[in-house]
Amino acid sequence: MKNNIILIGMPGSGKTTVGTELAEKIGFGYIDSDSVIVAREGMRLDELIATVGREAFLDIEGKVNGELCASRCVIATGGSVIYRAQAMEKLKALGKVVYLRLSYETVAGRLGDLKKRGVAIKEGYTLKDLYAERTPLYEKYADIVVDLDGKTVAESVDALAEAVR
Repeated sequence: MKNNIILIGMPGSGKTTVGTELAEKIGFGYIDSDSVIVAREGMRLDELIATVGREAFLDIEGKVNGELCASRCVIATGGSVIYRAQAMEKLKALGKVVYLRLSYETVAGRLGDLKKRGVAIKEGYTLKDLYAERTPLYEKYADIVVDLDGKTVAESVDALAEAVR
């Protein structure tokens, strides 16, 4: 069923916040794939990354996203889902992949401690490095790109609802 909306983007781009409100507005269910990982693995993302390491975490994330079965849902993914092509292919088969695009400055202004937030970042990488590495991947997999810079949550939800019509 290709009737889902899959949200991708940097940590802090609003996938969870905007996703829950978008689902309510259009009458869809809501799935947060990070929450599915936490429930399956029995620990927070930051604990999981610290325990198994970045690559094993990305494999777990890819597996969980690749196994999702849904219909008429908004699916908010973790920011690093784009590192596993097989998971992205499965998500693209489930629905429209929407990249919530923000400028680096906006992302930097929204994020605190990346490790505490459970961001899968390479050792020695800065947020700027992460942004530069991920942006082309988000653009590669996106069916739709929605710019959210300067928008409130309500404006973001409206822009997304319009884009996925």
